[in-house]
Amino acid sequence: MELRARAIPLLGFSDQVPDGGGLGELRIVQPLLAADLSLWRGRMMLIGNFNLEGATIPGGELALGDWGEGFVDRRHPHTYLHELMAVVTSSPDRGWQVGGALGKGFVSFGTDDPMSRPPIRYPVNHHWAQVLERAVLLGQLRHRWVTVEGSLFNGDEPESPDQWPKLDRLGDSWALRVSLTPLAGVEGQVSRARVESPEHRPGAGLEHRQWSASARLERRVAGRAVYGLVEWARTTVGPDIFRFSSVLGEGAIRLGRIRPYYRFERTERPEEERTSAFRSRRPLLENSILGTSRWTTHTAGLGLERPGSGRWSLEPTLEATVGHIAKAGPGLFQVADWYDSPRFWSLTVGVRLELGRDPHRMGRYGVLATARGVHPH
Repeated sequence: MELRARAIPLLGFSDQVPDGGGLGELRIVQPLLAADLSLWRGRMMLIGNFNLEGATIPGGELALGDWGEGFVDRRHPHTYLHELMAVVTSSPDRGWQVGGALGKGFVSFGTDDPMSRPPIRYPVNHHWAQVLERAVLLGQLRHRWVTVEGSLFNGDEPESPDQWPKLDRLGDSWALRVSLTPLAGVEGQVSRARVESPEHRPGAGLEHRQWSASARLERRVAGRAVYGLVEWARTTVGPDIFRFSSVLGEGAIRLGRIRPYYRFERTERPEEERTSAFRSRRPLLENSILGTSRWTTHTAGLGLERPGSGRWSLEPTLEATVGHIAKAGPGLFQVADWYDSPRFWSLTVGVRLELGRDPHRMGRYGVLATARGVHPH
């Protein structure tokens, strides 16, 4: 059995928040306890990932632009049981391999969970680029360097950290992904998902039709461990009532013990009817969307790896974001109604604490689980 743990104590400050003024907070984010159990000569895996953010950030993590699950300008806490998946993989036979997975976790759509990528700050596009914490049945077929995956899952997203998927909605949504891995550490993917009423748990909300495409690099280049990701995502809500797009690029390089990284993002998000400065109405119906905003952000950081004793490691990290908010398209939403300025900046000082080797790539199960780790070491 492989055991892992991680957490990031941090101090974060944003020069402005909704309704005016700046705000700083001291929090523990991304506290995880994870275990992988290998059975049947490695052909079966049990994956458990427990997330304690419901206790450490019940009111969310301050991050201007982030949204989802009823939070605005805060990153929501994930559910306590982040993943619990049983995964089965066949032996390769003349280049062919099949796999399957069942449980609660990520569907076969989009890119890696941001918590296992270099920046501490979550991107604005989290709900456009991944579909997670669902009850999912997943099947895979791989031939050499081409993998086709399909998922059936429940459309409803959680509304609180202790909430379980609605099992009576299992199968009302689906996703397909084609992944290409022509070289070690080089990957491309295109995926499509139809998510039924994600923001109205009883199922009376509008569907989301989502596309994602990305290219990813993680390998040694000229003797340096290098990571890079570029992605595009688009979500159409309802019968083309609202359309939201996102582009993102990020990269990191390991220079001895120093790891600089950078992310650019431009993402459109819905501006929903709010019940307070940091919360929006749930359950959400289409008449609660008041317009669209466009968030352009530049995030840069520097980590200093300091190996600990045994299997522990720690990485003090300094990260800064500068960004711009703009109205995109028609609607009642106006930037000046909620923010003192369309420009903002934030600063984060934190320490990544980790026990155990690199985590598995969340959402890459079975035949795609051979690549471990998502930052350059």
